[in-house]
Amino acid sequence: SRVIVHVDLDCFYAQVEMLRNPDLRDKPLGVQQKSLVVTSNYKARKLGVKKLMSVKDAKEKCPQLILVNGEDLTPYREMSYKVTELLGEFCPLVERLGFDENFVDITEIVEKRLNQLEQSGWSRVCVSGHVYNNQALNLHDTTHVRLVMGSQVAEEFREALSTRLGLTGCAGVASNKLLAKLVSGTFKPNQQTVLLPESCGDLMRTLDGIQKIPGIGYKTTKRLETLGVRSVCDLQAFPPAVLEKELGVSVAQRIQKLSYGEDNSPVTPSGPPQSFSDEDSFKKCSSEVEVKEKIEELLPSLLDRICKDGRQPRTVRLTIRQFSSAARCFSRESRQCPLPPHLLQKLGKESSNILSSLVDILMKLFRKMIDVDLPFHLTLLSICFSNLKDLPSSKKGSISFYLKQMSPPSSSGKRAREAEDVSQGEGSASWNQNSHRPGTTKTRKLSKEKKSDLKKEEIPAFPFHLFPGDIDQEVFRELPEDIQKEFLSEKNK
Repeated sequence: SRVIVHVDLDCFYAQVEMLRNPDLRDKPLGVQQKSLVVTSNYKARKLGVKKLMSVKDAKEKCPQLILVNGEDLTPYREMSYKVTELLGEFCPLVERLGFDENFVDITEIVEKRLNQLEQSGWSRVCVSGHVYNNQALNLHDTTHVRLVMGSQVAEEFREALSTRLGLTGCAGVASNKLLAKLVSGTFKPNQQTVLLPESCGDLMRTLDGIQKIPGIGYKTTKRLETLGVRSVCDLQAFPPAVLEKELGVSVAQRIQKLSYGEDNSPVTPSGPPQSFSDEDSFKKCSSEVEVKEKIEELLPSLLDRICKDGRQPRTVRLTIRQFSSAARCFSRESRQCPLPPHLLQKLGKESSNILSSLVDILMKLFRKMIDVDLPFHLTLLSICFSNLKDLPSSKKGSISFYLKQMSPPSSSGKRAREAEDVSQGEGSASWNQNSHRPGTTKTRKLSKEKKSDLKKEEIPAFPFHLFPGDIDQEVFRELPEDIQKEFLSEKNK
């Protein structure tokens, strides 16, 4: 009953570069990262340039190839979020998959259109794009009709991407995420395909091997190969009991269902990113100086992304990939730590001022993993900021909102001066340190007259230096005691 669309943008990095520089549009273009061409436009592909080809080989195949540096992912990331945001205008159920792919569950949209169609007749039912295997449509089958209407919605997605963002892409329409993803690449570029249920088996059998099934990773593939399972048909025919014994019940059942094209996983809206990370890979990094330089290169763009996002990360993690010449293998290792409170306050505001402090923290994490007195050989460094928290706000609905009103001029000035007198005490910056012990020297020197005045006005007995200048104490003292305590705890987290 579901209708899922998989949208896959054509040569995404290359398209973004052509939008940034339209002069490149009619020329063979490659996007370079390190010594590889990570992607190229279709003009370059026609001349023999392939994905992940070395720069040297690409230039030999296509001497006129223009290369642009694609190591800064910022423009691709920003465009990727624009795509997801645009699709979200049609439907809330949009799930990002990498920078250039999105799943959209359009079941509800299709149901609404189906109800309208039943009232106006079936004359407007026609497929947009291709039907996999050229299978004949049966308009008496509501599943067929739903998928056909889904193809019309997918066409609208692609038109909007082209008109508003200048991007082209392919789309697959099917009854689940797995099939939608597999069928979307049938016709490229800038085309779309709908898969009817009767052709599901044919689509699965076209896959070169089990590693081509999304959801079956490298390690599972290797384990299956040791059991003699190499093709989709092998996996379908393999005895379930033996598979469950080897891989566990849940994994065995899941991958056998995938081999038949069965996938019940929901389209889960991605929402804002849960972390910010960036990495750099290289042939060799073998000194502390080089490690520090790599960290200093990665941090500025990460801090810029954090600033634009508006949330505050509480944790930083450093990951390294080390090459062992003895074992002839690579190994990854990570260390993380909480960000100190004094840095949290500056993140997103004074990012340039905290760069050196963050470098110091990351270098300490590095030294926990690597003995710098011994030779080492790194091939990757990755920095990740996670555990993101929203900054405190003063929107309507929060206690702070109701307290940030203008105070009457008559008595507030006096209170402010009294608060200022108290706040000059030694421990004025910390409520936690002073709330359960006698006041500081200057606090104790408050005259009895002042104390009695405060009592008469029924202002709660706590240090007034806690109040920010924009809090109306007149409003505050009218609040119930438990709300006052909640407000103070909010202010001093």
